[in-house]
Amino acid sequence: MSRFSEIIVRLSATIASRKGGDPSASWTAKLLADPKLAAKKLSEEAMETALATTPDETAAESADLIYHWLVLLEARGVSLDEVAARLEAREGTSGIAEKAERK
Repeated sequence: MSRFSEIIVRLSATIASRKGGDPSASWTAKLLADPKLAAKKLSEEAMETALATTPDETAAESADLIYHWLVLLEARGVSLDEVAARLEAREGTSGIAEKAERK
């Protein structure tokens, strides 16, 4: 398993453990209790990542983006396996063809 996949699994488990926690004591619990706030933070982090200009800034903003993405998945009850299944279903399909199939 790669370092990235190991940290994603650990971080996802940590986030799940915060569900139902005290929102005044945990930022993650606060986001999990308010999926709209979690979605807003994810969109903010996506913009910051897109606008990052250096490799270090891009890595830091990407870490924030991935954390907030994992929180939103947990808040909405979507597992990493469900996301993986969607990615697997698209494997070997051109992005243009896949997008055309959505219409």
